[in-house]
Amino acid sequence: MSRRGEFDLIAQSLAPLSNTANGLGLTDDAALFDPTPGHTAVMSTDTLVANVHFLPDTAPADVARKALRVNLSDIAAMGAVARGYLLNLALPETVTDARVDAFVTGLAADQQAFGVTLWGGDTVRTSGPLTLSVTAIGEVRTGRALKRSGAQVGDQVYVTGTIGDAAAGLRLLSGSSSLAASDADFLADRYRLPQPRSTVGPRLVGLASAALDVSDGLIADLGHICETSSVGATVRAADVPLSAALRAAIARDVLSLPDALTGGDDYELLFCAPPAVHDVMKTLGAALGVSIKAIGEITQGGGVTLLDKNGGVITLQRAGHTHF
Repeated sequence: MSRRGEFDLIAQSLAPLSNTANGLGLTDDAALFDPTPGHTAVMSTDTLVANVHFLPDTAPADVARKALRVNLSDIAAMGAVARGYLLNLALPETVTDARVDAFVTGLAADQQAFGVTLWGGDTVRTSGPLTLSVTAIGEVRTGRALKRSGAQVGDQVYVTGTIGDAAAGLRLLSGSSSLAASDADFLADRYRLPQPRSTVGPRLVGLASAALDVSDGLIADLGHICETSSVGATVRAADVPLSAALRAAIARDVLSLPDALTGGDDYELLFCAPPAVHDVMKTLGAALGVSIKAIGEITQGGGVTLLDKNGGVITLQRAGHTHF
């Protein structure tokens, strides 16, 4: 397990990421967490495996930050505020101390950026690929968590930020392109380092009827809301927000618009809200410096229908990413 033993690794590298209030300095086998009175604990976990969820040449700091951020995105999507996280590390014997230190540096940077600390976890040696699992813990006012099951017919469908950048970034990192360097770098960064909308999620409590984050692809994830809420949805393709870099990538045939809408790894918030709060959403986005755009409506029936600018149905080969 690198050149240090397990307990040296914990004491020298991971314990400085912890605190004594919740993580107990990583000196015990469990963490302590007392939610704020009137709040409920919210938990999310994701596992990342080398060569499956990140490319083998990804910088260790970026691997660490992505693992943490995808979980913080889930916490935000429930309208919750993240407080801490658990980390499980399965390290190949080939991992060096320098790479572990770089990994820890990435975690430390994001802990400061998002206001969380390491509360505990586990470290093991593996003969397989680097595998890490993060469990984020947060809290939300009791009874106010945003779920997938609350969408109502007539609600508008909203999304934060821009969609499809990560899919294009992965495509670029896996091959070559004539795309301008600035655009290629932007898209690659969107894949490597998602931006959890931690400031937006808690502000949607009391406004949104249903929410999740876009991990499997915009169409697939909206389909999850529709299935859980027993409704349908229409999405206007022309209204889906696309970055200038992605538009350039589409023009250069790096990927197609359908690929952008189904590619996943965006980690933007996708949510539904009644028409009465439309102006509130515009004001909220401006106040937080995050684009919040209406892209469709919740309808009767089931499934997601994608429409072109003339109202015609766009047929997709797939709705999004599947894990199996």
